[in-house]
Amino acid sequence: MKKNSFIEGTFIATASIILVKILGMLYVVPFYIIVGSKGGALYSYAYNIYLIFLSISSAGIPSAISKIISEYNALGKIEAKTRAFQLGKKFIGYFSVVAFIILFVFAEELATLILGNLSGGNTIEDVTFVIRCVSFAILVVPYLSVTKGYLQAHRYITPSSNSNLIEQIVRIFVILMGSYLAYKVFNASLTLTVGIVVSGAFFGGLVAYLYLLRVIKKNKKKLHLDKEYKKDKISDKEIIKKIGMYALPFIIINVVNNIYSFTNMVLTLRTLDHLGYSAADVEFITSVISTWGVKLGMIVNSIAMGMTVTLIPSIVEAYTKKNWDDLNEKFNKAIQIIIYVSLPMTIGLSILSTPVWTVFYNINRYGGEILRVLIFNSLGVNVYMIVSTTLQSMNKFKGVYKATIYGFLLNAVLVVPAMITFNHIGIPAYYGPVFSTFLSYAASIYIGLKTISAEHKMSYKDTYKQVFKILLPIALMVIVLVPLNRVLPFNVYSRTSAVKLIIINTIVGGFIYFFVSFKMKIPQHIFGGKDLNKVIKKLTFGKFQIKEK
Repeated sequence: MKKNSFIEGTFIATASIILVKILGMLYVVPFYIIVGSKGGALYSYAYNIYLIFLSISSAGIPSAISKIISEYNALGKIEAKTRAFQLGKKFIGYFSVVAFIILFVFAEELATLILGNLSGGNTIEDVTFVIRCVSFAILVVPYLSVTKGYLQAHRYITPSSNSNLIEQIVRIFVILMGSYLAYKVFNASLTLTVGIVVSGAFFGGLVAYLYLLRVIKKNKKKLHLDKEYKKDKISDKEIIKKIGMYALPFIIINVVNNIYSFTNMVLTLRTLDHLGYSAADVEFITSVISTWGVKLGMIVNSIAMGMTVTLIPSIVEAYTKKNWDDLNEKFNKAIQIIIYVSLPMTIGLSILSTPVWTVFYNINRYGGEILRVLIFNSLGVNVYMIVSTTLQSMNKFKGVYKATIYGFLLNAVLVVPAMITFNHIGIPAYYGPVFSTFLSYAASIYIGLKTISAEHKMSYKDTYKQVFKILLPIALMVIVLVPLNRVLPFNVYSRTSAVKLIIINTIVGGFIYFFVSFKMKIPQHIFGGKDLNKVIKKLTFGKFQIKEK
């Protein structure tokens, strides 16, 4: 087990998360075939409410622990960091049990809140049952999160990345085998089938947590757990206070973000019902916007997720040592990497929205149309995630609260008027929540960037320059792909033809974008020639390298 640099750790974490998200995208193909859109909607209800309570139970402690351990590592406080980890696990245990009890006991009330008076689709009893099934995961997953945070703070990224993969594989196994055996072999009800499916979160979390415990046990010396160290002059009270102080903004961020998604889901469902859409269409469109379309966007979001793993300890270390030049460079590089990698993916998925939807979820009149616009929210999420993580790592809590809460309020205020207005002027009403969400992320990003620059006079000049340079290869890619898709003789509503179309677009579009950007030396500047060469050598088995900038 070895430590990873910022760029290397970012690549490892991002590659792992991308693989996890690809698996997460692929399993929905057979899963959706088995349970259909009604089962898919039921799954999305349970999972969205589960994510809110998972945020409450985790209470920001995993991220707070990562931050505290990074800080104590930089200061050489070996004993204090170990004590902080143990105290963090105790806190997470209390929060997990309380959150589990609330979710299990009040499942029926939550189901009523979600469905309201909607009839003709899933019932309140159905939603209550699946919420109770998924609630057990809250007893395990927070422990997994805090353990990953502990290892990531030491810059041991590989074990944490492996645990993500293990968790996903086990969860998918339970989802696919459970749904197939229950629904197709034993003829169980759809509600029981989805209940078994959502329990995959519990089993995946448990196996991944046991794996990390084994890793820690084998590497006690590297983690300074092999012997007793002289107690640092830091009291338990001070550590607990610091955990609470660092966890609070993470609590607000996570809970508000998940309430944000939940509110969007409920308001979309109620407004579409008010505008006269059928119950089946209301449930389907709502599940696309809140779960299934977002799931396809997670392949874009995985880049930011991987980056935040290494960004937190790197920013904390630079901030603790008051190395403002290093802080400025790492933040700007993070934004540049996010935009360089995720922008072409976003544009590509928008162009290919209909064939992508056909491949993963079969034909539907709404799926591809919604995904074409919805995917741009994934780009907003990426930039927002980096800005928010940096603010939290720098202890700029006021800026975190402002950016998050103002964004949430803007979305809550706009979503219903946007849907009604769009419907009135002839634009599909379901674009309303997509539009309001994009504006809210833009507002949160703007507030966050202003806060960072005001506090430490950060310069975004290089980032602006690189983003404008990136637009040229993006434009060339679009100019080629759009007319190409009009002349290619493929049926976008056939899964086989759609796969061929996606492959051709990926190869042609990817070649144009990367060839032009390499010629313009954009990635060489963003990643640095040395780190970029390391990755390229690994990917090409040492047969290719580039000239360093």
